[in-house]
Amino acid sequence: MNIPSSPNKRIVIIGGGFAGISLAKKLQNKKYQVVLLDKHNYHTFQPLLYQVATGGLEPDSIAYPIRKVIQEYKDFFFRLADVKEIDADNNKIIADIGELSYDYLVIATGTKTNYFGNKEIERNSMSMKTIPQSLNIRSLILENFEQALLVNNEQERESLMNFVLVGAGPTGVELAGALAEMKNAILPKDYPDLNIDKMQINLVQSEDRILNTMTMQSSLASENFLKKLGVTIWKNVRVTGYDGQVVVTNSDLTFNSSTVIWTAGVQGKLISGLNKEAIFERVDRIKVDQYSRVKGYDTIFAVGDIAIMETEKYPKGHPQMAQPAIQQGNLLAENLVKLESNKPLQPFEYNDKGSMAIIGRNKAVVDLPKYHFSGVFAWFVWMFVHLISLIGFKNKAVVFLNWAYNYILFDRAARLIIRPFKKKTLHSFTTDEL
Repeated sequence: MNIPSSPNKRIVIIGGGFAGISLAKKLQNKKYQVVLLDKHNYHTFQPLLYQVATGGLEPDSIAYPIRKVIQEYKDFFFRLADVKEIDADNNKIIADIGELSYDYLVIATGTKTNYFGNKEIERNSMSMKTIPQSLNIRSLILENFEQALLVNNEQERESLMNFVLVGAGPTGVELAGALAEMKNAILPKDYPDLNIDKMQINLVQSEDRILNTMTMQSSLASENFLKKLGVTIWKNVRVTGYDGQVVVTNSDLTFNSSTVIWTAGVQGKLISGLNKEAIFERVDRIKVDQYSRVKGYDTIFAVGDIAIMETEKYPKGHPQMAQPAIQQGNLLAENLVKLESNKPLQPFEYNDKGSMAIIGRNKAVVDLPKYHFSGVFAWFVWMFVHLISLIGFKNKAVVFLNWAYNYILFDRAARLIIRPFKKKTLHSFTTDEL
């Protein structure tokens, strides 16, 4: 990989998500050589992927070059690489661009879509974990309406205009709201020769309420907002199959749909090489102790969504959101510095700053540790928090201007088919491989 030798010990970080970037920034100019590896040369602000998918934002407004993050740091290096294996016995990683030794290794690879072993759904549905996947969804949505203009069969037209979102967590709820706003304010103007009233947005949830990781007040408020926007919500319904046209469920309910977007769960992006005892196999997360050290290893750590730190307060691990990842990355940096100074390490304790979800224009829900609110004020809070969390002034400015444009003109300027999308065949790769 052509990493120069250094008098400092080497920390290798795998993954440039929230946890990896936070860790790297906190290690700035410490007495370590730091090498950051990622399959992409940019950091993705994943909470806004749904806005790329629905034409509200261009992808470069939620992405930031990793090299620009670390360009002023001493003894810092970035390599575009796909890490294939960890050789813990020899303290090295094996990637598609070569091998690299480490003194300390930090795994921050995040998650991918979890289809729960259903290959048919994986093959035929869409997921939304990366920018390329969001662009695919954007293209497919617009292509569906272009195709709906051309077909003569009413059933086929309705299938093209029927969108089924599986999973009613924050991603599914926010995407459903964005699609509903497109239906109500944008698509009738773009497609005056189509009966947009025929467009259906079905949000399917396997449990008895949506946003089930938030408070009951937020769940009920979100459901009310979505229904007013025209979204049909199906609770206690589990999707069991999708052949590309017909959605099958565990009840008599079926949907004829050309577009199924799967937001029903995630699993860790594991790298081979770790002992089985270190893996929580049901969701492919890596077991760590209170210092983010991987169980059974002294020099390997894991932070963010890939890690599962079981505590009394969080017996199933911390929420797979940005804040726990950022806090774990920040603390691990401090502990790695303490480690070299033989100082006692500080155990991780999650500072829950709350959670939130946006449903649409002037519609959002916010849960703070002691308060809950929804509506216009929550919508402003959601926008402010997400805006300041973006990396880079340019990204903040571009996103703010896009939001202002969208709000004033009821428009989404990025509804462009830049890269046409074609559904993959049986033997093609899945969208998670993008």
